[in-house]
Amino acid sequence: MREPTVPAGRPMFSTWGVLAFSAIWLVFLADPISTAWASRDTSAGLIGLAATLLIALVYLGAWMLQIRPGWLRSLIAGGGPRGRRAWDPWPTGRALGITVIVVQIVLVVLMMVTLGQSATAALPFVGVLMVLWLPRVVGPVLVAALVVTVGVLEWVVPGWDPGFGVPLSIAASALAVWGIRLMRQRTRALMAAREENARLAVAEERHRMARDLHDVLGHSLTVITVKIELASRLLEVDTDRARAELAGLERLSRDTLHDVRRAVEGYRDLSLAGELVRAREALESADILAEVPTAVDEVPTQVRDLYAWTVREGVTNVIRHSGARSCTVRIAPDRLTITDDGAGPPGSAGSADTAGPVGEESAPGAGAGGGNGLRGLRERARMAGAVLLTRSTDPHGFELTVQVPR
Repeated sequence: MREPTVPAGRPMFSTWGVLAFSAIWLVFLADPISTAWASRDTSAGLIGLAATLLIALVYLGAWMLQIRPGWLRSLIAGGGPRGRRAWDPWPTGRALGITVIVVQIVLVVLMMVTLGQSATAALPFVGVLMVLWLPRVVGPVLVAALVVTVGVLEWVVPGWDPGFGVPLSIAASALAVWGIRLMRQRTRALMAAREENARLAVAEERHRMARDLHDVLGHSLTVITVKIELASRLLEVDTDRARAELAGLERLSRDTLHDVRRAVEGYRDLSLAGELVRAREALESADILAEVPTAVDEVPTQVRDLYAWTVREGVTNVIRHSGARSCTVRIAPDRLTITDDGAGPPGSAGSADTAGPVGEESAPGAGAGGGNGLRGLRERARMAGAVLLTRSTDPHGFELTVQVPR
């Protein structure tokens, strides 16, 4: 299982905090340092002291390379990439970790040769690096083997006092670092999940914005276009009605601006009664005979928004695509139907859908197209548990139905 990627520029722990935590464990080296200092007049003492100090430096450097992978590269080359991946400091991170552990083991063996049993106090550092650098299964297995080896050595090497202090220290320190490693992994996974949730929230908001703007502008701009065409034709024959159409056009443009602002602000609620009134006006402006109900009392509250969006999208498609001469809207508590007598999609048997594309083969009519409008309407119907149906009617025409479960 790969560990999560950590975004660049967001360190989980401060550098000084890492150094302070890792330096706490250097107290284990007090005994070998004391032994080496007492023998500083001999070559064995000096070699043991140097090996002990090197173990401390390698240990601190190993921690830094784990938490700040670019640290050594920056120190040597004066810079490096800031991004990092958990537990993979360099492209050769695993090989580097094995090298560090081998160096530590060699130094501990050198300390044992020069300082004796007191050098075993450095073995917890080897166990820590095994857990820190090696795979999650290999590390604990090698730590267990190290504990057993030290226990056996204390019993079989002449002059050494057998005991459980060093083996327990190795196991305890390795267990502590194992817990830290798991905590880091889960923290990184949580950070990655939060960033993914934020990205999905932004994508969902963009999708909502696109859907709502299409629904609002698609309908309103269609009606505005029809009214402009009608007003231009009436200017020569009926100026009073032309002025009335232009006044209605100004009101519609203001309403559209208001609706766009509400969509941007996230207010998507509509009035079913208001949409029915707008549908009647739009159809009449397009010279389409409209049969639209006025009462909505029998419609359940929980489906009124869905019905309102259906009326808006269905009537818009009738005006745009059908070439119809009449359009009928029927409303029942569990069903809304929009029917026109225009040129329905040739050779189409209609479709019913609660999850997939709706009316993909539709062209004109209320169910025309599988574009953004019907895709958005399909999503709204699916969220309400409803079914969106489209079908051709005889002898010609098209029907769009939203059916709500009882």
